[in-house]
Amino acid sequence: MTNQIALTVIILIAIILVLAFTELMYRRLDIKSEITRKFAHFTTTLSTVIFPYIFKSHWYILVLASFFFALLFISRHGTQLGSIHKIDRKSVGSYVLPTAIYISFLISFLLKNKFLYVLPILILAICDPMAGILGMNFKRKNRQIRIFGHTLQKTLLGTFSFLICSFLISVIALYLYLGVFNYKTFWLAMGVAVVATLTEMLSTKGWDNLLIPLSTQLMLIFFL
Repeated sequence: MTNQIALTVIILIAIILVLAFTELMYRRLDIKSEITRKFAHFTTTLSTVIFPYIFKSHWYILVLASFFFALLFISRHGTQLGSIHKIDRKSVGSYVLPTAIYISFLISFLLKNKFLYVLPILILAICDPMAGILGMNFKRKNRQIRIFGHTLQKTLLGTFSFLICSFLISVIALYLYLGVFNYKTFWLAMGVAVVATLTEMLSTKGWDNLLIPLSTQLMLIFFL
């Protein structure tokens, strides 16, 4: 138990340092908040992939998630953490993220399958910020998606890159998990990628941070 508490404290400090570094980049280097926000999303989310292998109880994750949820929620109207909050759109994504990590961990913990946490979090950590950065920075010949006359906040390039990235991650992860590459590996990876991409494309105001891992988990629970 002592080791678990020590690990919780270490991870807590490490993520605080990442947020501090991100804020420093935003203030001193004048980097756009959309970029620093994606950097923080990538580094902090990716670092949580190891949680199932180092924590034996979901309560430690609940403590971490609650702390960062409170920190991000309270700071959203202040002058601190501009690197996270100073964006031109309304989004709850920053403080929904800790909730998503805890819920995803809890589901995998209850079902006693670490892979149910690892793959969804990998997709959320890598594909989501990559799609966002590509969509924002490659404006030429890149159009926003329109469905039934309604213009979405997502771009064609960003959505396509999310699909390809999530498929590649899923194929590799499923191959390592199942130990074989066959039709099931391919089609399950494709199914996960399509569902995650549609979820990201249709989600608004940052709710994709919660819905992407949950939709991915559902695919794995039903078809793995």
